[in-house]
Amino acid sequence: MSFYALSALNLARKPVNFESFRGKVVLIVNVASACGYTPQYKGLEQLYKDHQSAGLVILGFPSNQFGRQEPGTNEEISDFCERNYGVTFPLFDKIDVNGPNAHPVYTFLKSQQPGDIKWNFGKFLVDRQGNVVKSYPSSEKPESLLPDIQELLNN
Repeated sequence: MSFYALSALNLARKPVNFESFRGKVVLIVNVASACGYTPQYKGLEQLYKDHQSAGLVILGFPSNQFGRQEPGTNEEISDFCERNYGVTFPLFDKIDVNGPNAHPVYTFLKSQQPGDIKWNFGKFLVDRQGNVVKSYPSSEKPESLLPDIQELLNN
């Protein structure tokens, strides 16, 4: 299985083939609207705006697995993110990231960087060749990832 063989449904429940991210640096984050880390949306959006033209893509995957902090519908999630944080990076259908119903994207990510996701806003960084090169805990602020992102963008 390769990163580019994966796919997921976006918030509108339309399939997105990860082949469309070939040659990009991809940051994947499990997100939630009612979490202490929710303000990270602002930093994620800033990273996306600042580095999208250089090849960065951020993919947000809402999950209600941690503290039931993402109870909304896809439409509610979309409205919340747009209204409160101006999110323009791609958001996907609500999923599980751990356990028997974990989405295949997260099964793949965790096979490359072992360990369960501990909380909302865990992050995975994928290089331009589709390799999962690093994972970050929820507490890691988006702006602190910039050196790793810039290194991959420059390669």
